[in-house]
Amino acid sequence: MKNIRIATIGLGYVGMPLAVEFAKQLPVVGFDINRHRIDGLNAGHDATLEVDDANLQSVLVPEISRLEAGGGLYLTDRLADIRDCNYYIVTVPTPIDEYKRPDLTPLLKASETVGQVLQKGDIVIYESTVYPGATEEDCVPILERRSGLRFNRDFFVGFSPERINPGDKEHTFLTIQKVTSGSTPVTARKVDELYNLVVQNGTHQASSIKVAEAAKVIENAQRDLNIAFVNELAKIFNILGIDTLEVLEAAGTKWNFLPFRPGLVGGHCIGVDPYYLTHKAQAIGYHPEVILAGRRINDSMGKYVAGEVVKLMIKKGHTIANARILVLGITFKENCPDIRNSRVIDVIAELRDFGCRVDVYDPWADSAEVHQEYGIELIQEEKLNESQTGYDAVVLAVAHRQFAELDLRRFTNGNGILYDVKGIARQADGRL
Repeated sequence: MKNIRIATIGLGYVGMPLAVEFAKQLPVVGFDINRHRIDGLNAGHDATLEVDDANLQSVLVPEISRLEAGGGLYLTDRLADIRDCNYYIVTVPTPIDEYKRPDLTPLLKASETVGQVLQKGDIVIYESTVYPGATEEDCVPILERRSGLRFNRDFFVGFSPERINPGDKEHTFLTIQKVTSGSTPVTARKVDELYNLVVQNGTHQASSIKVAEAAKVIENAQRDLNIAFVNELAKIFNILGIDTLEVLEAAGTKWNFLPFRPGLVGGHCIGVDPYYLTHKAQAIGYHPEVILAGRRINDSMGKYVAGEVVKLMIKKGHTIANARILVLGITFKENCPDIRNSRVIDVIAELRDFGCRVDVYDPWADSAEVHQEYGIELIQEEKLNESQTGYDAVVLAVAHRQFAELDLRRFTNGNGILYDVKGIARQADGRL
């Protein structure tokens, strides 16, 4: 493993933790096209909170010439700075478009970037979630065209799917088991050895890149289906007048009952990855009924929550038009700043369609990022405290730890309702 110089392409939730850990043993150049992101990281702070400041600052070097064989991390947006690397790890996002179709644009552009600096003997490792076949069928041709090199003769490719869970400090890049693969047996071994330098729980070497791609995409499709099941149960039990959480707690006493909870399914993985698999299935002539059914249920939950809130308000005699509603939380999950593909936005949009005036408060989310992504102005804590008795309804959408400590009733008028999406407020008027 001598003479390795790594370039990480993309410095987000996946790329940054990976770059920092590799940089403790090997020279790493972190590349991102977002200059603002580079400047923030070079100042010693990771806005995603996936890497703590001390850990980041311990490996940063101010100049590329300061990189040594024993480690170090230099961050850049200059293509020339990654030209001398021989391992390229691509960690860019793979979203879906407005029609729920895979959007490979970031991945293909990253491949264009790598192709411009690729040299003989180099290995390109993809971590971005894709459908089976995308690495070799979509990315490799771009690498060949841009570099003028031949695949599996002049350069080689690996796939090691990311398993980052934003905000999770237990299952990190270091502590998970990593799936690895390569385009040739020798490449597969090299990729496996590379990751075994840093991960603590070892690796699982898949027999092919397609197997590794498929393994990743079904990990989150499985979770999506399980959550869809309990979301459907929540709808059924609501009609029957049964508390869903009580039912799940009772069923959970069985040793092999899986502890899933109903909720809004968003984020960069669970609400996205199944569409990559269904896209590929449909492309080969198979219609995936179960996976798409689960997606339909989970994608409908925002409207369902808003409808339940409005029903409760009507029962208490509220006029819906111009009713004031407070939504607590807009990140896609609790205790992290990640707003990607947050389905709380569906609740907000539906309530506004009913004519309600909606305020949104989230102590974890970045206000400027929320405004840019969703066009929503978050209220600040000062305004929240000023308006604490003026809301006709409060929707607890995200279970941030700060919200668990609040007396949520104090934000409503005397006849206001409290709807709990996450099941942490036992005195709620309604919950999933």
